Amino acid sequence: MSLTPYLVALDIDGTTINHAGHLSPDVRAAVRAVVDAGHHVVMATGRAIVGTVPILTTLGLTHGYAVCSNGAVTLRLDPACRGGYEILEAVTFDPRPALELLQGSWPDAAVAVEELGVGFKVSAPFPDGELDGQVRVVPWAELGARPVTRLTFRSSTGTAADFLALAERIGLHGFNYGVGYTAWLDINPEGVSKSAALEQIRRRLRVEPTHTVAVGDQRNDLPMIRWAARGVAMGNAPDEVKAAACEVTADVDDDGLVPVLRSLLP
Repeated sequence: MSLTPYLVALDIDGTTINHAGHLSPDVRAAVRAVVDAGHHVVMATGRAIVGTVPILTTLGLTHGYAVCSNGAVTLRLDPACRGGYEILEAVTFDPRPALELLQGSWPDAAVAVEELGVGFKVSAPFPDGELDGQVRVVPWAELGARPVTRLTFRSSTGTAADFLALAERIGLHGFNYGVGYTAWLDINPEGVSKSAALEQIRRRLRVEPTHTVAVGDQRNDLPMIRWAARGVAMGNAPDEVKAAACEVTADVDDDGLVPVLRSLLP
């Protein structure tokens, strides 16, 4: 009896790799086993392209699809393409209205706007390792000079709860936004999410909705956890993410992804 292919959507940070950026050999082996069994593994991440591709390479994912920038960017993976991928879709928006709302809203906050496939333009330096690719400090006005796939707002003094309250207070209507586990706010075009991009991929692959699995650990994973027939929250996820999931696995530091993946094997 042949195995029914599933679409398996995996977040990267806090799910596939830990917060120190380490990929467990057991997690890597489990991902490979699921791919070799015939399932479609799709990394679905808030990372930009330049931060996603090295993880795809490490996992040996050379074909299929990947979702970057919280759903704003969809890649088709193909070793024959330059860089090993082609951009199927990149949804952009005018960041100026959001920049107007954010300017002066938090004392030490810095802003970054994504430059597709290159890196980021920032209002002030971000801590080392937080942004991938080429990072350029530019005047505030230049941040809104052209449409972007994502805008990021971060602070070293605030908390996730502070930024959840801030987003409500300034009224980020007309945008899709998510707050991370620290004072980190990602803003995307309205209607953009990991789940929206994954649904398009599911249809391309002709996978039945009942054959979908999604694993994540943060608030930006909520849409895809709710979208999947089997939505799984990591043990290190906030309570609201766990509450939205069908099941909760172990912490990322305990390789919580491994038993979920192994359950898909014959």
